[in-house]
Amino acid sequence: MSAGVKPACETRPTDPEVAVPAYVFYEADVTDPVAYEVYKARAEVTVREAGGRYVVRGGDPITLEGEPPTRRTVLLEFPDVDAAQAWYTSDAYAEAKAQRDGAAVARAYVLPGWTS
Repeated sequence: MSAGVKPACETRPTDPEVAVPAYVFYEADVTDPVAYEVYKARAEVTVREAGGRYVVRGGDPITLEGEPPTRRTVLLEFPDVDAAQAWYTSDAYAEAKAQRDGAAVARAYVLPGWTS
């Protein structure tokens, strides 16, 4: 990276008046499809109640580069990082997530969106 050029994550708007959405990236290896369907239904309610929405919910990816994903992929959008973290740590989602135990091995992370 050129001297004096900051990575994109350091050049995001920091003005508290600018709403920056946050995106939760979720990947899962589903091991028990029946139990996982119960988790999905419960998780969906918690996402909506927390002000989030599904942007991507599974599907057949079209690989553009590298190896194709082998895990179920979900992308959620929340109003901001705080809302995403509040959802993930909520009692309601903890109950849904407990249903996923033994049904899938998951990875999730949140990134702030970009506004221009």
